[in-house]
This record gives sequence, C-alpha cells and structure tokens, in this order.
Amino acid sequence: MRAARVFAYGAAAGLLGDLLLGDPRRGHPVAVFGRAAGAVERVLWRDHRGWGALHAVVCAGGAVALGSVAVRAVRTSPAASVALTGAATWAVVGGTSLAREARVIGRALEAGDVDAARARLPHLCGRDPQALDADGIARAVVESVAENTSDAVVGALVWGAVAGVPGLLGFRAVNTLDAMVGHKSPRYRRYGWASARLDDLAGWPGARLTAVLAAVAGPDPRGAVRAWRTDAAKHPSPNAGPVEAAFAGALGVRLGGTLSYAGRVEHRPVLNTQGRAVATPDVERSVRLSQRVGWLALGVSVAARLVAKGRTS
Repeated sequence: MRAARVFAYGAAAGLLGDLLLGDPRRGHPVAVFGRAAGAVERVLWRDHRGWGALHAVVCAGGAVALGSVAVRAVRTSPAASVALTGAATWAVVGGTSLAREARVIGRALEAGDVDAARARLPHLCGRDPQALDADGIARAVVESVAENTSDAVVGALVWGAVAGVPGLLGFRAVNTLDAMVGHKSPRYRRYGWASARLDDLAGWPGARLTAVLAAVAGPDPRGAVRAWRTDAAKHPSPNAGPVEAAFAGALGVRLGGTLSYAGRVEHRPVLNTQGRAVATPDVERSVRLSQRVGWLALGVSVAARLVAKGRTS
C-alpha cells in the first residue's frame, strides 16, 4: 500500500479514535515522553544555550528515531502500517480533550460558578485564574482553544502529511519540550531557547493553515482575514498571532489585552479591535470552530500527501 494511503487511512482512524476515546486517564504517551525529557534535563541542565540545544536534539531526535524504527518494523504489512499511523495520530492529537476542558469551564460560567471555572482553568492554560472575572476567563479559554487547535491538532497533521509517523511524533515532542522548558523563567531563559525556537519553526506551517481554515470554517471569513492581516504581527508569538487573530475575526470578538502568568502581568495588543468583548457563549462557539478546523485540516493534509505522491510516482 502506498505511503500516502497509509497516512490517509491511519490519520483518519487516529482522529476518529481521539473523537471517540479522548486521552487516556493514565499512561498517556505524551506524559511518558515528558517524564523521559525531564530525566534528560536532570542530566544535561546547565544555564547555557548549547546544553539546552543538546537537550532538544536528544529528546526530539529520539522521538523521530523511534517513529522511524517503528515504521521500518511494520513496512511489509499494510494493515500494521495503517494501525501504527492511527495509533501515532491518536497519541499526538488532543482535540477532544481540548474541547472537553473548554466546555467544563464554559458550563461553570453559564451556571454562574466563577470559582469552579477558576479552579478548572489551569487544566487548560497557564493563566493566573484569580486575576480573572467571568469574561476574562471566557477570553482565556477562547484564546487557548485557538492556539491549541494549531498545536494539538493541525500542526501534528501537517507534519504527519510531510513525514508520516516520525513527523507526528517529532512535532509532538518539539511542542512538549517548548511547554516544558521554552518559557522565559530564570531557569529556562537560556536552556529553553533552542526548544522555543524549534517549536516556532515546527509550528509555522500548522499555524498558517489553522488561520486559513478558521477563515474558511468560521461565521465571518472576511473578519478573520482582516484581523489576521492587520493584527497577527502584533502578537509576541509568531504562530499564536495568526491563529488567535483569525479566530477573533471569525468569531467577531476581541482577544488579547492584559493577562497574568504566575504573577507576571503582560499587556498584549488587542486582536480584532472591531470585535466585541468575549462572553461566555463564545466558549462553545470557539470549540465548534476548533472542531471544524480539525476535520478540515485532516482533509487538507491527506489531499496534499496524495497529490505530492502522485506527482512523484
């Protein structure tokens, strides 16, 4: 069976598996990778960019190598190859868990239980929930849904289309490393620099595809494109900017502004200044848009892989 069809069948099965099963409560492969990366960090950590780069190469390279070995082990069996691709896709995407967490917070806000929403917010993002009122929590959820649609779904499918199982595992490894060490705390300012830059590079194509699909699938395509063009570059992240701006324009809301991480206050530019303030119902709207974008990304990734293979055959 051609590699393009293996990816098509396997990726569809994996995304369907995520829809039906979500993430496992225990023993998630990404959590296993995180523990392994933490063990490597304990050995390698120095307050130096070079050691951080070595950490990124060892961990991300190890994930890619593992995927390559697994692919070679099943290459003579089309069924096993599809199963491996499906399992890898299921392991690295997280659209269902993203939607579930966002909806839990949305239901708490709808019930007027702001304290419950604050308690649940850390399951979704790193914001300081005590500094947020109901609308601030809703805005944090919509921004997290937008960014994680790219990180947890679209980006993985893009790299799966490019490089199969090694691409799927490599992208998730890079994204996980960024979450672990890629922030600008005193410990990781230098050590996590390489992981953060690698994540920016790996996330670039998925973020742009996410923004395009948000415009296509959202209720206001023109608003999404306008916000992307005018406001994305204002965001400090080269990849979160296009995604959040496109979601803001598509949903007709304003994102960005003042936020707090672990007591550190940031004043970010407002995205889609023509929009209204985020309200609680926008949580569910953002989740539905995220889900549409995820399935469209599967179609685009599969089609691109099939076309690319057709041209080289």
